[in-house]
Amino acid sequence: MLRSLERLFRSNYLFTLGVLICIFWILMAILAPVIAPYDPIVQDLSVMLQPPSKEHIFGTDNFGRDIFSRVIYGGRYSLLAGCLTVIIAGALGSLYGAIAGYVGGKVDNVMMRFSEMVLSFPSLILAMLINSVMGSSLFNTMFALVIVAWPTYARLMRSVVLSVKENEYIAAAEVLGASRMRILIKEIIPNSISSVLIMATTDLGNQILMFSTLSFLGLGSAPPTPEWGMMVSEGVDYFNKFWVAGFPGLAIFTMAIGANFIGDGMRDLLDPKLRKQF
Repeated sequence: MLRSLERLFRSNYLFTLGVLICIFWILMAILAPVIAPYDPIVQDLSVMLQPPSKEHIFGTDNFGRDIFSRVIYGGRYSLLAGCLTVIIAGALGSLYGAIAGYVGGKVDNVMMRFSEMVLSFPSLILAMLINSVMGSSLFNTMFALVIVAWPTYARLMRSVVLSVKENEYIAAAEVLGASRMRILIKEIIPNSISSVLIMATTDLGNQILMFSTLSFLGLGSAPPTPEWGMMVSEGVDYFNKFWVAGFPGLAIFTMAIGANFIGDGMRDLLDPKLRKQF
C-alpha cells in the first residue's frame, strides 16, 4: 500500500498538488495564533477598506479588520465543518447502507425508500430549511449538512454490499456459523469501504462549499466569527474592493480543488480496475 501511494505521488501530479494544498491550509489553521499578525475580530476603523500593503498583506475589511488574519482563522471553522460532516455522514450512511444491503428484503426496501425521501429534496434548500428552523450556529449548520449528505453514502454502500455479499467467503462464513452481525462487521464492511473512502475524499470539497454557501446566506456562524463564506458575503457590498471577498473566495476555491484532486487520486489508488498501474 505504501509503495502504491509513493508511485501515486510520482505519477499523479494533481494528487500531489491537492495534498500540498490541503496540508498548507490545515497547518495554517492549526498555527493561526502564531502566524496571524492581528487579532481577527479586533476592529480599527482608521484603516477600514485598505488595499493590500506591507502592514495588511490581504488588506482590511469594512471594520478595519485584517483579512489575512481572518482568512487564517476562518480555515479553522470551514475545515472543521467540512471534515466532521464527511466523517459523521460517511459513518452513519455507510452503516445504514450496509445493514440495508446485507439484510435485504422488506427491511432494505423500507430503509432505502426513507433515504430516497431525503434525497428527493434539493440539498441546499433542505439544509437551509433545517438550519433556519434550528437557528444559525456552527453546530446546527454541521447537523444540517449531515442530514443532507448521509443518504448518498448509504446508497453507495448498499450497492457495493449487494455485490460483496454474493462472494463465496461470505457463504463460507455463514456455513461456519458466524453471526450476521459478525459477518457484517468483519467481512462485509471492510471489503466495501474503499468506495466510500473515495467518495469521502471527493465530498470534502463539496461540504466545504456547502458550508460556505450557508454562511454566505447568513445561516452559518454568527458575526464576528471569521469564516470564509461569511467573509465573502460581507465583501459583496464592496465589489470594487476586490480583496474583501476575493481572498476568502480564493481560500474556498483552492481548498475545494485540492480536496477534489485528492479524491481523484484515491480513486486511482483504491479502484480495483485502476489499481494495477500502481
